[in-house]
Amino acid sequence: MKLTPELIERSLSFINAVKDRELDLRASLPVDHFIVNMWEKGRVLALKILVYQRQDQNDTIDLTDNDIRVLGNFPLLRRVRTLLLANNRITRIDPQLSEFLPNLTTLVLTNNNVSELSDIDPLSGCSSLQYISLLDNPVTRKQWYRSWIIWRIKSVRVLDFKRIRDVERKEAKQLFEASKGEMTSLAKSISEVASKTFEPGEGLIPSKGANLPKSNLPTLGMSLEEQNKIKEAIRNAKTLEEVTRLEKLLQSGHIPGTRSIGEIGQGESQIDEDDEMES
Repeated sequence: MKLTPELIERSLSFINAVKDRELDLRASLPVDHFIVNMWEKGRVLALKILVYQRQDQNDTIDLTDNDIRVLGNFPLLRRVRTLLLANNRITRIDPQLSEFLPNLTTLVLTNNNVSELSDIDPLSGCSSLQYISLLDNPVTRKQWYRSWIIWRIKSVRVLDFKRIRDVERKEAKQLFEASKGEMTSLAKSISEVASKTFEPGEGLIPSKGANLPKSNLPTLGMSLEEQNKIKEAIRNAKTLEEVTRLEKLLQSGHIPGTRSIGEIGQGESQIDEDDEMES
């Protein structure tokens, strides 16, 4: 099954047992299809439609039992407080996650593939994050695992279903923070260890993009200008029909720009004509 605007539109949204509105996307996504790479054709549009169609009306999103590998590339979802992501294959967390989920309070990552303590660092920007589960991840077997999370994510109150005590916070601070607030040598050594995880599209970046930030690099040879055109087109899409047409345009290999962004959602004639020329 493919994650499409139509799938999200017909997915069950309900009031759960804790009185939150929940969007159920459990076991809905195929391998390598969800949030693998932001610029892989039009796949990011499937998440963008959460804003346009659901209008950010869910408190909880259940993405359990899928094949997600990278946690990131969400649209701005101010209402979402809980992400359920158990039983996926997540190895990496987007450093910008906190910008798009500013009120994230609960994150369940049970049974994923997070392997290094430094892989958790992006969560330090989530100032509202209070409840985390990383049970059955390789990282839980690392020395200093619990202390590192307590120190890096200071808002956390419960880790792996165990409440964090004040004595643990003091011990973590002594381990990783020097007298002037600087990192100790132990903390620096942990931060420098990077995950040896293959990134989809790694090594395929054209030389012209070598100076761009990694998070913004395309894997299909797109320039920065082309990326900006796509971003603007996504922002301007207001209806399901517009997003579907834009997705078709991107998947056919076209980049918005030969006409104004506002015209992308107007009719399918131009897309059809372009497709005929290619055939």
